[in-house]
Amino acid sequence: MGIQYRQGDVLLVKVDMDAVPKGAVQQDADGRIVLAYGEVTGHAHAIDANFAALYQWKSDRILEAKPGARLVHEEHNAIDLAPGYYKVIQQREYEPGSYRTVVD
Repeated sequence: MGIQYRQGDVLLVKVDMDAVPKGAVQQDADGRIVLAYGEVTGHAHAIDANFAALYQWKSDRILEAKPGARLVHEEHNAIDLAPGYYKVIQQREYEPGSYRTVVD
């Protein structure tokens, strides 16, 4: 199994890619890249946009972590990310008849 990082309900799984998939759309970042917001607290799992880029490709979000990338959140320890590409997965939980995304 490859490199994985988990911070609360956000999981990053390193993927073997030399570049972002063709057709992926880079997401706008206003100083930081937010991977998930907390529903109650408003806290966020985020990375300084100077050290990362986030792309939408089909139904996946792909994070490009550059040297110095650090995932931070007000209620979790910061995580220094190894440079590379990661699939961003937000935890889901079962509700009768469906699933919902978990939020802090």
